[in-house]
Amino acid sequence: MTIKKTSIALLASAALTVSLSARDQIKIVGSSTVYPFSSSVAEELGATTKFPTPVVESTGSGGGMKLFCAGNELNTPDITNASRRMKAKEFKMCQENGVTDITESVIGYDGIAFAQSISNAPFDISKTNLALAVAKEVPSKDGKSLIANPYKKWSDIDASLPNREIIVYGPPKSSGTRDAFEELVMQKTFKKMPLYTDLYKADKKANKKYKKYSVVRTDGVYVESGENDNLIVQKLDKNKAAFGVFGFSFLVENDDKVQGATINGVEATPENISSSKYPVSRSLFFYVKNSHSKDVPAIKNYVDLFMSEKMIGKEGILGEIGLIALPDTDRNAIRASVTKREKLTLEKLTAKH
Repeated sequence: MTIKKTSIALLASAALTVSLSARDQIKIVGSSTVYPFSSSVAEELGATTKFPTPVVESTGSGGGMKLFCAGNELNTPDITNASRRMKAKEFKMCQENGVTDITESVIGYDGIAFAQSISNAPFDISKTNLALAVAKEVPSKDGKSLIANPYKKWSDIDASLPNREIIVYGPPKSSGTRDAFEELVMQKTFKKMPLYTDLYKADKKANKKYKKYSVVRTDGVYVESGENDNLIVQKLDKNKAAFGVFGFSFLVENDDKVQGATINGVEATPENISSSKYPVSRSLFFYVKNSHSKDVPAIKNYVDLFMSEKMIGKEGILGEIGLIALPDTDRNAIRASVTKREKLTLEKLTAKH
């Protein structure tokens, strides 16, 4: 009986060792915006190779980075998707946990849509007024101080805007789309307003938040709606007064339900996003944990497929669901870097992209 138990234990231990030392199925986490693109590549890999379809989870860019950077063990993700670039503090977290060999990939462009129900009249908003709608603190009417945001209707901000309730369904703090929205809309607006920057200069330590002000109001006007962008689309279908913040691909996929507002008079189109005429445009990324490549051989096939013209080229499959292709020269350079598994460094990460 003892021998039998010992044999079973040894077999179980051996099976566990095998499961921890190699696996066929890739584990991917990260951005809800990149999720549809990553999932399409995963499905293609499963359909056209001997490897099983990778598991792709939508955890948000920030949540994905935490999981990815947790360590090199095979129970951690192989790849994380991001709708903004990895932050320096995330890179340092990876390094501290032994995740020191990372390759960065840019797959294309995306615009952040500010969308509403298709049943509404078209809506144009300036980037400044959009920032004022969602900020926690805004300039007082006399322009002499910052006050708690009093705006309840769009017409309260600008008389030329509709007399319509302000309600915005948007992503949570863990989202790369939220990070990009705060940077491209709020920080770029408020860094030009002395009321914010003067406060920072007066006491840099106490007023650090005013250097790049992006504090979103918490009085019920901006409603955090999780990492599921399709849920925001559903909410817009029910609440005709509301707007939603999500990636351009979800606008493309749901153009029978929602329409994008123009920002500074510019429509969110592939051409306007790729040329940066649309004011809220950004790049999309994924990051590969190269230490897993030996024990998860499917990673090479998946990454090569993702970076292929078939997927991210100008006539690629992912363009049909909203990915906007990089210019040929940029695309080829990034593909070459990824193929070589070029190692990401802090210097490269903090350089302007």
